[in-house]
Amino acid sequence: MATTCSPIASAPHSQRKLRHYCPSPWGDFFLNYVTCTPSQLLSMKEMAHKGGGGVEDHIRNIFLLQSGSKAGAHYGIYSSDLYITSLQFYLLRKHGYTISADVFEKFRDKQGNISSDDVNCLLMLYDAAHMRTHGEEILEDMITFNKSRLQYLMMKNLEPELAEEVRCTLETPRFRRVERVEARRYISLYKKKGVQYETLLDFAKLDYNILQAIYCDELKELTIWWKDLQSRTDLSFARDRMVEMHFWILGALYEPYYSYSRTMLTKFTLLASLLDDFYDNYSTTEESTMFTTAIERWNEQTTGKFPAHMKVICTAKFYHAEVKWRDEHYVPTNVDEHLQISMRSSVCMQIINLVLISLRDVTTSTEDDVDWVFTFPKIIRGVSTVGRIINDIVSHEREQASLHVVSTVQTCMKQYGITAEQAKEKLTVMIEEAWMDMVQDYLHEKRPMELLEKSVDVARMMDFFYKRDDAYTLPLSLK
Repeated sequence: MATTCSPIASAPHSQRKLRHYCPSPWGDFFLNYVTCTPSQLLSMKEMAHKGGGGVEDHIRNIFLLQSGSKAGAHYGIYSSDLYITSLQFYLLRKHGYTISADVFEKFRDKQGNISSDDVNCLLMLYDAAHMRTHGEEILEDMITFNKSRLQYLMMKNLEPELAEEVRCTLETPRFRRVERVEARRYISLYKKKGVQYETLLDFAKLDYNILQAIYCDELKELTIWWKDLQSRTDLSFARDRMVEMHFWILGALYEPYYSYSRTMLTKFTLLASLLDDFYDNYSTTEESTMFTTAIERWNEQTTGKFPAHMKVICTAKFYHAEVKWRDEHYVPTNVDEHLQISMRSSVCMQIINLVLISLRDVTTSTEDDVDWVFTFPKIIRGVSTVGRIINDIVSHEREQASLHVVSTVQTCMKQYGITAEQAKEKLTVMIEEAWMDMVQDYLHEKRPMELLEKSVDVARMMDFFYKRDDAYTLPLSLK
């Protein structure tokens, strides 16, 4: 005989300890915003198509120059072998090629350090060292020593553009930066420096404007969908972050041919965000238990056959586990225990899976590659660890003001008997270890390169959103 559940009375808002999130700063902005007319967009695309050949020549020349080509055409541009070695090391690892860190051994000084008096060389060295994996002590030493050198140089009278580059590198090494954000930054940078490659700069601005027009069209469609959903359902308990979620998705899928995927993935991940807020900010313990029980009654053989975009609902059990921690005032014994639950409830996992589904139309990735993500390989664990911990670090003080799910910061404090600031330092070390895990799989995992790159893109967006504050919850901090 089938079991039945007695209906439970909905608790009034006054009995719920709701956090009150700030409204969306965007409102209806994209409903009427027009970057260009359809004919102007078509014209820009035609210009980009016609100019493509010349731009490719420029890019090829720049690559030859920067990679230290032995052809001799650009001999003497860079006198530093250390700069060339650092650049080559970075580029090879960035494109998935394994190269030994021993290439830097010959540059050690009598104290065993590797450094330079040239700021550009230091920057390249610092970026190269962040392509490290576990156990590469020479790269660890390069980071430690050159970080202090760059911090010292920041206090000197550097040219404004160079000082800004040092600041950006210290804050976010090149491998961890979001590509579209960097594209916009470099357009402005090259305008200030004077144009050396005018055609390339013009093409970069054209490319940026084309993509911006496409993104704005997507946001108009999403605004209509989101407002319709809000009119049908009371979502006052949840964060209104449609625009921010779209930006999050385009951080991994920015290319024009992913337009449909960006729109659909924004919708799916917004629903995941609603689910998170339902558990974390709205539901009573009884409601949370009832909802999770209903999901867990689904036959596991059935849910196991769900396509990846539907498996988002299966994270409910992890959200529920966190609600139980909150209501029972339970603090996990150690950070590893916390991450067993919180990594899997992280939106990172959902975004990665949905992104990988989109790749199947344009890459060689297969159903097996999507299934591989659910085995939680090292690169996926690394992305989820970065997302979970960096969020907890910047949200810790704010969340103490209300009833909240226990964070990794509190867990680390309990585990080691230390202060919040000391716990954040330990967790920052874990973030660095997670990045090393990602680089290791990036170099050694036999999967399509774009699949691995897009996975790391999710971590890059997490780093961008939570660098200084919880910019998803507090979107004005993105400015």
